[in-house]
Amino acid sequence: MAQESPKNSAAEIPVTSNGQLEDSLEHSFNRDLKRSLPAGLGLSETKITSHGFDSTKEGVVEAGPFPGKGSSASPKSSVISASSAAASRLAGQGCDLIIPTGARAQQKSGPVVLADEVKNPAMEKLELVRKWSLNTYKCTRQIISEKLGRGSRTVDLELEAQIDILRDNKKKYENILRLAQTLSTQLFQMVHTQRQLGDAFADLSLKSLELHEEFGYNADTQKLLAKNGETLLGAINFFIASVNTLVNKTIEDTLLTVKQYESARIEYDAYRTDLEELNLGPRDANTLPKIEQSQQMFQVHKEKYDKMRNDVSIKLKFLEENKVKVLHNQLVLFHNAIAAYFAGNQKQLEQTLKQFHIKLKTPGADAPSWLEEQ
Repeated sequence: MAQESPKNSAAEIPVTSNGQLEDSLEHSFNRDLKRSLPAGLGLSETKITSHGFDSTKEGVVEAGPFPGKGSSASPKSSVISASSAAASRLAGQGCDLIIPTGARAQQKSGPVVLADEVKNPAMEKLELVRKWSLNTYKCTRQIISEKLGRGSRTVDLELEAQIDILRDNKKKYENILRLAQTLSTQLFQMVHTQRQLGDAFADLSLKSLELHEEFGYNADTQKLLAKNGETLLGAINFFIASVNTLVNKTIEDTLLTVKQYESARIEYDAYRTDLEELNLGPRDANTLPKIEQSQQMFQVHKEKYDKMRNDVSIKLKFLEENKVKVLHNQLVLFHNAIAAYFAGNQKQLEQTLKQFHIKLKTPGADAPSWLEEQ
């Protein structure tokens, strides 16, 4: 039994110039739409809105349940065919069709594009922990085997000798730095004592008329010694600051690179040993992928080891040049200042400070004024 197509009925819906449906044809569309629906289904939520340029009214077509029987089409196909027929006609005339929820779900069927699978942050952290644990285990095993004398290690004899010399020199420079700081502290106390002694002599020269000249000579001598001591103290402090920068910054930075080089060497030897053990074992379908993966990891750590070895060599070279230049100037300064001070050559002592561009702080410049103290 043939049914009347809902598409033909929907195609004959005329729309006026202001976007409103004619009342005479609205009932015929509802009747034809109800015939195309099976029993028990309704489009009470179906809403058809037409928009004009100057009209704010809306034309609504509601379809209630139709208890008719005998339809051979399935409920889903009837709803989709009626909705698509009405939408195709009204869309061409500037009308918007709002499809009910059930029909809207059916309209979305079609090709489905799957988005990329979002990576789980917890799984990424777990993988990082697994790799770190495996690398730590291999390196720890390598260190223990080297200490027990069972494992082999890669040694660059020339580079290792330079590193040992650097570490030994660092200890010696730290000792010089410690002794220079002790000398500076003791000299500061002596200068402070000489200044107080000079003030005491000057006060007694004013109050003791019979010993005025004797107290005056001693006062001038102690004040001169205190002044020269302050000049020598400035030279020693400059020497300490320069050596401290060399030892605790320049050399320490190089030793930090050396530590990174040693860590890269341990990793390289650990993966090298692992690859050698796999190569000594049987080669089958199970071991070949492991050997290939081990070869890749070995190559990665070999490149890292070579890079760190090159970095250490370059830093050692520049450090040696910088060390010679800095220590040459500082040792000349220290010698000239000490010699001029104990020879009593005040002019030579001041000339030494000018030669190395050392500016002394004026005594009491950092002290607060009496107004600030009040």
